[in-house]
Amino acid sequence: MPLVSAIICTHNRDSYLGAAIDSLLAQDFADFEIVVVDNASSDRTREVVELRSAVKYLYEPVTGLSVARNTGARVATGKILAYLDDDAVASPGWLSVLYAAYQNDEKLAIAGGKVTLIWPEGYSAPSWLSEDLAGNLGAYNLGDKLVYIKNPGLTPRGLNYSIRSTFLAQIGGFNVNLGRVGKNLLSNEELLMTEQALKLGWQVAYLPDALVAHNVSPERLNQSWFFSRSWWQGISECYREKISGRAGLGQLGRGSERLIRGLYKSLKHLSDPAQRFENLVYTYGQIGYLSAAIQTMVSAPKEAK
Repeated sequence: MPLVSAIICTHNRDSYLGAAIDSLLAQDFADFEIVVVDNASSDRTREVVELRSAVKYLYEPVTGLSVARNTGARVATGKILAYLDDDAVASPGWLSVLYAAYQNDEKLAIAGGKVTLIWPEGYSAPSWLSEDLAGNLGAYNLGDKLVYIKNPGLTPRGLNYSIRSTFLAQIGGFNVNLGRVGKNLLSNEELLMTEQALKLGWQVAYLPDALVAHNVSPERLNQSWFFSRSWWQGISECYREKISGRAGLGQLGRGSERLIRGLYKSLKHLSDPAQRFENLVYTYGQIGYLSAAIQTMVSAPKEAK
């Protein structure tokens, strides 16, 4: 059995997928397998995979990133599962760094590394994009030293993510109520995983040398995409709190306080386009959070019946 299973879950990204697979084929780590989970794609995904040898292809008809990740985990044979996004490119030493970290710490459950951004040809970072908001595009940098994550909000990005198979089995896999489903931008599945790991006494680590670069698609450089992304982030946070047993009236207070804070900071940074936009996006996300919280409370009595 291979030591590591490198898994790519993909949905209609044939233009990026080949480069992602090729970056795995170029790894300096020898003992691993590559698994591609085709999550109901309608493009050339299967053809792209079959053009490359030594890649295991699986078709998963039920859409959903968490569903696809669980499918990949079920067929993977490595003790370490390394997830790479279909629009990302791993550095040659990516798997070596990940594997060494797990070998050095038997309590390590989750690890991920630094993520840089690849701008589309002819594009650069827009003036209204703050450093923090670039995280919505996948950017992730906690510095140049190993960091053990204690705050779930700093959890590694899902596009550069690894997990010990025994821990994943212990918690029953990725929660299918969180995570992207087609055009639906639900998230927070990795954050929930970190919360579960820490509660169970496991470690979660940031590894600066486990480097991955993420392609930024042109449509994500529109301000409307960031508002949509933030709306779904708010909904995701509400769902995560429900799963964690923290749903209820308190959500209305937390969401309202954050909404007011976001509006205040938007006005405070009126002359700074990046900070102003960041706080407007944050505020919009709180509206999504509150709407989901209200919907959950309204539907709760019906569910009880």
